Amino acid sequence: MPASISKPGAKRRSVNLTIRKDVIETAKALKLNASKAAEAGITQAIREAQGEQWLTENRAALAAHNKRIERDGPLLTPDWAAGS
Repeated sequence: MPASISKPGAKRRSVNLTIRKDVIETAKALKLNASKAAEAGITQAIREAQGEQWLTENRAALAAHNKRIERDGPLLTPDWAAGS
């Protein structure tokens, strides 16, 4: 994950965004900081996209791991399951 995603004090950059009129009016009426709200939404979208990308890139490895677990069982038995 890029460092800028998890750094609350990172440098800011001015950008132009197009936002629906009703959304920005409601945000202003509620005294929300639109820049921080937009940043939070973009940050969440980045995290979701990175998660999907990771799953796509690792799908074959996950499938192989799950197949091995089905075939051979876990390599280690956790202490909490040893008595079962």
